[in-house]
Amino acid sequence: MTLDQILISGLLVAALVLFVLGRPRYDLVALSALVAGVVLGLVPADKAFSGFGHDAVITVAAVLAISRALSLTGALEPLTGLVRRASGSTVTHILALCGVGAVISAFMNNVGALALLMPIAIQSSTRAGRSPAAVLMPLAFATVLGGMVTLIGTPPNLIVSGFRDRAVGQPFGLLDFAWVGLPVAAAGLVYIAILGWRLIPGDRLGRGAAAELMEVSAYVTELTVQAGSALIDKTVGDAEGMWKDSDLTVIGLIRDDRRIFGAMARQRIAAGDVLLVRGESEAITKRARAAGLEFAASERPTAEHLQSQDVVMAEAVVGAASSLIGRHAGELGLRETYGINLLALSREGAAIRSRLSRVRMATGDVLLLQGDARRLQAVMTDLGCLPLVEREILKQNQHRGLLALGLFACGIALAASGLLPTAIAFSLVVLGLVVSRALPTRELYTGIEWPVIVLLGAMIPLGSALESTGVTGLIADGIVGMAGDVPVWALLGALLVVTMTMSDILNNAATAVIMAPISIAVAQGLQVSPDPFLMAVAIGASSSFLTPIGHQNNALVMGPGGYHFGDYWRVGLPLEIVVAVVSVPLLLLFWPL
Repeated sequence: MTLDQILISGLLVAALVLFVLGRPRYDLVALSALVAGVVLGLVPADKAFSGFGHDAVITVAAVLAISRALSLTGALEPLTGLVRRASGSTVTHILALCGVGAVISAFMNNVGALALLMPIAIQSSTRAGRSPAAVLMPLAFATVLGGMVTLIGTPPNLIVSGFRDRAVGQPFGLLDFAWVGLPVAAAGLVYIAILGWRLIPGDRLGRGAAAELMEVSAYVTELTVQAGSALIDKTVGDAEGMWKDSDLTVIGLIRDDRRIFGAMARQRIAAGDVLLVRGESEAITKRARAAGLEFAASERPTAEHLQSQDVVMAEAVVGAASSLIGRHAGELGLRETYGINLLALSREGAAIRSRLSRVRMATGDVLLLQGDARRLQAVMTDLGCLPLVEREILKQNQHRGLLALGLFACGIALAASGLLPTAIAFSLVVLGLVVSRALPTRELYTGIEWPVIVLLGAMIPLGSALESTGVTGLIADGIVGMAGDVPVWALLGALLVVTMTMSDILNNAATAVIMAPISIAVAQGLQVSPDPFLMAVAIGASSSFLTPIGHQNNALVMGPGGYHFGDYWRVGLPLEIVVAVVSVPLLLLFWPL
């Protein structure tokens, strides 16, 4: 091996390790690897940021923006109505929910599809008397499967198409992936609806994590301020300062049957006031005695006690690109900055109610928030959290739903017909959505997941470096040499399984960037068409079902579903077997060697 080959291989291995250990900041890992590649002379400096202008990156950004517009305008609301009508039995419920999820995710970002359907899944499950855990993992898997069907369904398809363009001078078309992706998605949905959900452990099928968080009596106490209390004439902020070491928070105040929740820090405390205090019961008892407070004689508070006409409570899940990830509540200043209270947090189905200020948040955590009814939805969006309650579509936006769908359909027609490149077609759609005000400019930039864009833009030049230094050729020669007389279909299946395995621990886009050039080199070594091998990489990179870290959607349902890490392989391993068994013969049938 040459020095360049050794360096790029070492850089790649280091990046892969950091991808696993450094989650969720995979974008920073990719950017760091790119800069290191430039410093080491492996990536030409004038080509370092060429990935950000790549068609795949532009198309992903455009599809993310379009997904945001479809969600805001309620354009897909008629489809979601099918789910509510089909929730009579678990099987029909999952079939309807997952079918809608797969269809939507074939044409929009699969994280956006999950965000749209997750509140519907939870509320329809609650109304049907079943746990959300029965449907959330199937829904996450279905939205991943749906992305296999079209070029724009998932970033790996766009990346694979770009490598094909470089290899044979022609990218894959918008619907080329459907020949294999559609049957694979259909087989996966049948498995999920009939058998898959039954493999979820029974104790996850109890109450949902969000429902447990709403039992506020477990962590909120009413305390009456007695005459002579040390807190009289002090502000709520002063009281919380005295209790800082105990992590107690005053989330409300009752005075003469009037409930006060807003601007709590400056409220002055008077005798007879009832304070609603969140924290550990032991710490509350200790501080109450010292401050001259008595436990209220009324019943333990319920969720209704913590809400009013203007203040509500809402559950939300921490998104993969949320600004909360890796930070704890104590440093966020949620009340001071956003005017909201963090009441409780659930992780992997276990409620965390004490020492919240010291808990570092992660993707998939379920938060119980309290705040102004008019602003809470916008605050959740700003924080990168997905609401677990169905969002009301504003009436003035509903008439724009058909416009958004019409523009999107035009973009699909332009791309599918070949009249315009995919990136240009969908960029035109975004421009039309902004001009027509179906997508406000602020929402345009909010809807784009910038970590995904940075990841793609940084990894594409590194993938090119693998080819230019000859590393992919060395790997391919080794594979072909070891294969000997092994049938080509077996090599194709092995490539699919290896890609699946990598995708379960890495980001799927990063997996596609690494495996696509290797698959082309293997095909060239065998002197066969690269198409079935590239398609195998596309299918494998989108088959992240064994772990919650393999795909954002898996992580997002972990908290709301109360799943444990090991639950994913129970359901996901048979699904990956189904995908492999169905894929290989179809790859050889529709993309002959």
